[in-house]
Amino acid sequence: MRVPRISRTRYAAVGLVLATAGALALPAGTAVAAPVGDSTTGPLLSYVVNTKANHGQVQKVENAVKNLGGTVVYSYEQIGVVIARSNDTKFAEKLRLAKGVDSVGASRTKGITAADQGKAEVAEAPSGANAAAPGQEPYEPNQWDMRQIGVDKAHKISLGSRNVTVGVLDSGIDATHEDLAANVDASQSVSCIDGGKPNTDWKAWQPGVDGDHGTHVAGTIAAAKNGKGIVGIAPNVKLAAVRVVDDNQFIYPEYAICGFVWAGEHHFNVTNNSYYIDPWMFNCTNDKDQAAITDAVRKAVAFSQRKGVLNVAAAGNENIDLAHKTVDVSSPDDTTKTTRPITNDCLSLPTELPGVVVVSSVGVNGDKAYYSSYGKGVVTVAAPGGDRRYQIPDTPDKNGRTLSTIPGGKYGYMQGTSMASPHAAGVLALLASTFPWASPEELTEMLTNQAESHACPTGDFNPGGAGDWKAKCEGGADDNGFYGAGIINAEKAVQWWR
Repeated sequence: MRVPRISRTRYAAVGLVLATAGALALPAGTAVAAPVGDSTTGPLLSYVVNTKANHGQVQKVENAVKNLGGTVVYSYEQIGVVIARSNDTKFAEKLRLAKGVDSVGASRTKGITAADQGKAEVAEAPSGANAAAPGQEPYEPNQWDMRQIGVDKAHKISLGSRNVTVGVLDSGIDATHEDLAANVDASQSVSCIDGGKPNTDWKAWQPGVDGDHGTHVAGTIAAAKNGKGIVGIAPNVKLAAVRVVDDNQFIYPEYAICGFVWAGEHHFNVTNNSYYIDPWMFNCTNDKDQAAITDAVRKAVAFSQRKGVLNVAAAGNENIDLAHKTVDVSSPDDTTKTTRPITNDCLSLPTELPGVVVVSSVGVNGDKAYYSSYGKGVVTVAAPGGDRRYQIPDTPDKNGRTLSTIPGGKYGYMQGTSMASPHAAGVLALLASTFPWASPEELTEMLTNQAESHACPTGDFNPGGAGDWKAKCEGGADDNGFYGAGIINAEKAVQWWR
């Protein structure tokens, strides 16, 4: 986990920990357009298979998978997606010929191993506890991000409702943390990393190896207001841990598909998604595997939306203009990266799917963080995610990153659009609490309407002056590539009705 996301960019965060077989005959009824050569044994891969969303069609596809020597891992009849595995290098080519199959794609380029899932640097405990004012949490003086978007003022009106649930699709949440235990709802939590099938065992959705990320995100959204540590934006709402990050730090498509379907089935109000889906930073329509991945994830996200879920996602930490894509140098990230030309038809998932709230990152000065990706018509809003290089706050710790919970009862600093996204999810949780009748579309409109307009910078954006983070902002003050509709505001959100 690091910023900028250069070698591995699925996560949008960097942290500082503070101590406290052969081919078989196809089943009857299966149409084959042309023969396919003999199978070749290769690495065991996982595949997403798209079909119609009904039991009969899914069952036909399952039979086709089995008759080709593959294994069905799990089927999502709700959306018409089958997760399968095979070590036949021509498996996808053969399965695409089966009747009822719309598309097939390998969901990874690296073979599945027995052990398929950033730890932060240890430092001294945060200062500032003695600087807390009456009614503040001990480390609240270091939470410049909360004051920037008016959380302290919003809390005088609302702390959120227990009827609202925010699903954290991430690396798991430490449900024993003093600032999170009261809000993590085990009955709505799940792990999706066992091949994309849900596992509700408590241990399964706890953080795994180097699993600080999800707990940090969770604290920003809903750390309790209990006199301990920090405070979250909506400290009274419920959190659901949806683990989609395996111990090797991958978020494969089947994991995310499981997560979004779970969110829809459990009627979460909001989900936070601070990642992009591996192994492709951008999934292109001219590649059969990537097109199938996009179809499957799109169906899962759309399912959740039909169930009333509003999904929030990080813009990314590559300082890429998502409105003018030209090249991808980071894919596939599970084997050997290559440089390839791309166009706007190539999508970062789930960020660039319809209806997703996309969040860019700002620092304490309210300016775009040097690493944050951006794009006119892509970014919905901006939120504090931290900037330790060029925007340093006047806080006890003088740390430009954002402070939140990490596993083991500790607190730590991280920066990235991973940190910005949960700020927006937290404000949406307050809005959902105040306006329980509001649809995802209405909540999105409220979020953008209360955002503080932020104009593009005059001249080139070139923090540090060396050109390493140069970027071009397009648009006017109320709608531009850096900030979208503006920087979110929690105080205005809870006062919408006044």
